[in-house]
Amino acid sequence: MRLRGRKGIRESLEQQTDLVVLEARSHKGQWSDFFGNDRPIYVEFGMGKGQFISQMSRKYPEINFIGVDMYDELIRRGAEKARIAWEPEGVETPPNLKLALANIEYAEEVFAEGELQRIYLNFSDPWPKSKHARRRLTHPRFLHKYRGLLGSLGEIHLKTDSRSLFEFSLNAFADFGLQMTNISLDLHAGGINEEHVMTEYETKFVGQGVHIHRCEAIVGTEALERYQAARLDKYRL
Repeated sequence: MRLRGRKGIRESLEQQTDLVVLEARSHKGQWSDFFGNDRPIYVEFGMGKGQFISQMSRKYPEINFIGVDMYDELIRRGAEKARIAWEPEGVETPPNLKLALANIEYAEEVFAEGELQRIYLNFSDPWPKSKHARRRLTHPRFLHKYRGLLGSLGEIHLKTDSRSLFEFSLNAFADFGLQMTNISLDLHAGGINEEHVMTEYETKFVGQGVHIHRCEAIVGTEALERYQAARLDKYRL
């Protein structure tokens, strides 16, 4: 994937220290201190143009959000969308959002063990060829990283338009011993599901009639205990 960015993009990002993090590794284990509170941290790996993470930060001000991408141009676009998203609140800098320039391959160098509570994987590259399977963000080698980064309430939320990636991911979650829930093969069947914040790709695909696949994988031990307790209560006679 190649992106043609504007001239002076790095200089622009360097001037946005209130929102943009160019040296993400320096905050490993200290993201809560960086936000100035101990609220849960939710991260989107591969944030694209930033619509999802920007809208989520405004919708859930009690959560700290981090959008991660490896391309300067996407960080720039994400910063623009983040500021626009918060304009109706009269806020220039989203108080609970940071956009980090980083390669997901080295996520464990950016976040400490148990530092995150939720990971979003939205419309990741499906890498359809079998020889590229290791590059898929739900490959076991990535799941191993995520398990280390997520705390006791940790979850992974996946959305994709790729049926092959979705099937691969479900099998990978199962092989990794993760409890899956809220599985959907057509998230917006019967109309837009207003409960879910949509990405740019999602908006486009839904308009074209493409089915959106979604599921949640429970990683943390406490999250699993809560899920199991809730299921028992639901079906208790």
